[in-house]
Amino acid sequence: MIAGMRGQNVAKWVRLNGRSKAEALPRPSLVGRLNERLVLQLLQNRGPLSRAEVVRASGLSAPTVSKAVASLLRAGLVEEVEEGVTAESSRGRPAVKVRLARSRVQVLGVAVDAGHCWVAAAGLDGTLRQPVRRVVTPGSYEQLLAVLEEAARDLMEAEVQTLGLGMSLPGLVDDRAGRGILSPNVPMTNGHTPAADLGRRLGLPAVLLQESHALCLAERHYGLAQQVDDFAVLDVATGVGLGVMLGGRLFTGHNGLAGEIGHMTVVTEGGRRCGCGNNGCLETVVSDTALAWQASQKLGRPVGGDEVVELARRGQIDLSAELDGMASYLALAVAAVINIFNPAAVFIHTPLFDIEPDLLDRVIARAQQRALPPSFQQCRILRAQGTKYQGAIAGIIEALTDAVAPRIT
Repeated sequence: MIAGMRGQNVAKWVRLNGRSKAEALPRPSLVGRLNERLVLQLLQNRGPLSRAEVVRASGLSAPTVSKAVASLLRAGLVEEVEEGVTAESSRGRPAVKVRLARSRVQVLGVAVDAGHCWVAAAGLDGTLRQPVRRVVTPGSYEQLLAVLEEAARDLMEAEVQTLGLGMSLPGLVDDRAGRGILSPNVPMTNGHTPAADLGRRLGLPAVLLQESHALCLAERHYGLAQQVDDFAVLDVATGVGLGVMLGGRLFTGHNGLAGEIGHMTVVTEGGRRCGCGNNGCLETVVSDTALAWQASQKLGRPVGGDEVVELARRGQIDLSAELDGMASYLALAVAAVINIFNPAAVFIHTPLFDIEPDLLDRVIARAQQRALPPSFQQCRILRAQGTKYQGAIAGIIEALTDAVAPRIT
């Protein structure tokens, strides 16, 4: 039961994965499907609920809720669990609640990045079923698919049904076609459809997300933004990206290319060459890749992003001046996001904060000097908690939800 994401319908799934899966979808009445979606969303937002609690929270009648729950049970999207005796349970029986399925079904989340990739399996409530697999990113596209397939199959248990997979990818991603367009840090994916290609190898439906958009979904479902409708996530890692949630909807632009703040020019003269082909981009001066380049100049040997973070954390190299400069550039980006989108919160996802604990405080203070005061005063700036593989998991779960019925708000 898969469809397009973020309000798009089965037509997108047909384009990306073929017609046979879409033809197999049961098509109850639109009203019935919308009721099922409402039940799913309540369970996603509030956790396990009894049918009576769903009735009260949804405003639907008891027979309507029972019908929707029965349909979702048949589809394997929810399951029943017994909890302790409550006021609602009669004659001392344990209360039966409904929750998002996690005992016999799972989804996979794949995060592709320059140095490593992560593969995770989770129930439909996002609960991880097994330890996350981490693999080294190989040098070719076919090798990439091979190592991801091996890790995914290791997580696909015989007694558990895998409903689909989500994948996050750095760089420009055509949301409509599910295709990587330009990834300076993982160029082997350019022009390919890695989620769909991996899905075909595994016999699973799949969806592709740009990694910053995935981080938005992770924060929304599993992090600090669960009750926030308007927020942004700045991803400062190998590169710099931006995900934005407006009115509870992910803002992706015309075909998924929104949020490439890392390729905003901030050094107009003499800037370093960026992987995108331009000079002086934001990610050439604030990212773990940029920090690794600066550390390499000091050490006289090349170091990678993961290594430089560890060297700095252990005090084996002093990068305090470089990090202070990065704090100023990151503050520029934060202020720009606040001024343009007026979010309730900006979450920053970066390993740089592991090096100097007060770096976030410096970013906030300098962003305040540049942002419009009314917007800044109403905006929290926090470290993000979500991960990219969590975002990929959230993406495929949203796709499952969209397959039940489209969003109408």
